[in-house]
Amino acid sequence: MQLDEAKNQFIQAWGALGSSWGINRTMSSIHALLIASKDAMTTEEIMDTLKISRGNANMNIRALIEWGLVKREMVAGERKEYFSAGKDVWEIARQIAKERAKRELEPVTKIVADLQTVENDSEDAKQFVETMAGIQDFTTKVNGTLDKFIKSDKNWFYKSLMSLIK
Repeated sequence: MQLDEAKNQFIQAWGALGSSWGINRTMSSIHALLIASKDAMTTEEIMDTLKISRGNANMNIRALIEWGLVKREMVAGERKEYFSAGKDVWEIARQIAKERAKRELEPVTKIVADLQTVENDSEDAKQFVETMAGIQDFTTKVNGTLDKFIKSDKNWFYKSLMSLIK
């Protein structure tokens, strides 16, 4: 297999995988392209390679920067902006987990905590509050586990994973 074909297959696969992580396909395709690229790339190079519009490229690059997955780079003597992505899969996974927890888990935890203040003594209200408490307990534990993962190093995670498998 030629390098260009391998990179293209990686971009396609990462693009599909990104959808299951809560990232749109174009965003994850740009991320994959930058992971697979040796050098930082300009918006124009990204557009040409992925056959996407400038608006689509700019919007998704901005989102990747917000997610902490892509960085802007300045090249001496160039006026164009260049973009690069980290290559360490461990760091990528931790950053995605961190952002997903912040965007998805934390808001749910806050809302569920607020919903437990229902002022009603009916059986329906008691059952509702009990259910919300269970959801809050679960989301708090998941958030704690994700927080440990985000703050951990590879060795701790792999040792913990292996102990669960045994």
